Amino acid sequence: MLGSSGCAIRPYVVDEAANALSSQSQMPEDDLVLAREASAFYLKLSESLLREVPGHLKLATAVSSGFTQYAYAFVALEADKLEPQDAAAAQKLRERAARMYARAHRHAMSALEASSPGLTKSLARTDAAHAIGLTQDQVALAYWAAASWGGLISLSKDNPDVVADLPAAIRLAHLAWRQQPGFAQGSLASLMGTFEASRPGGSIQQASVYFEQAMTVSAGKSAGVYVAKAESLALPQGDRAQFEALLQRALEVASIHRNLQNDIMRERAAWLLGMADDLF
Repeated sequence: MLGSSGCAIRPYVVDEAANALSSQSQMPEDDLVLAREASAFYLKLSESLLREVPGHLKLATAVSSGFTQYAYAFVALEADKLEPQDAAAAQKLRERAARMYARAHRHAMSALEASSPGLTKSLARTDAAHAIGLTQDQVALAYWAAASWGGLISLSKDNPDVVADLPAAIRLAHLAWRQQPGFAQGSLASLMGTFEASRPGGSIQQASVYFEQAMTVSAGKSAGVYVAKAESLALPQGDRAQFEALLQRALEVASIHRNLQNDIMRERAAWLLGMADDLF
């Protein structure tokens, strides 16, 4: 009896632990060093638990977001900083970041597919309107799936098979945006702007609309929107004045509204400003 009771209780315990870990991931943290030191253990623990409950949307979101943010903040940015001194070492870091993005994307898409069978296949269709719609509960996971996909593609320019997935990544982001355009204080709209600006034949005007929407939704509290617009629009257009103005605004926002995401973007904004002479 005890053995059978234990088997019955175990799924409940695992699910409760998954809920606790996913909730923990949403707690505010404004110490970048502490976040980095704690992330590795947390990510491994969460990933191990996700294998027990692979369809758990909240936990999959926590794992996917964790790997994506770690890759962006602590690996890819370090590679950019290291590039002028040691190109080979920077490339190794970018390869590591790409693996983390791929890991995040794999976990996210696995959970999304489990909750909406056929979603992955539908994203290959050219008309996103025919794709399976997302529920409100899937929006956060879809956002991180698309964001990690975009990160992987950006670091895989020498891999045509990965780059060819850009339209599918954009379709997934659009499905999430269509369901909840104001998700995460404009982070989703900002991602749409980045995708629009980077896709072949993309509209600069439409990208600007997305970024403006992101700024409005975030009420000026997200430094990431300004950094994204600076890198996606101002830099490719060679507009140094706008580039620096956007990054200065990002620094101001990050200093006023302290949180982990803004601290990450403050660091990137400061580095980009320091590189302005080399970028223009």
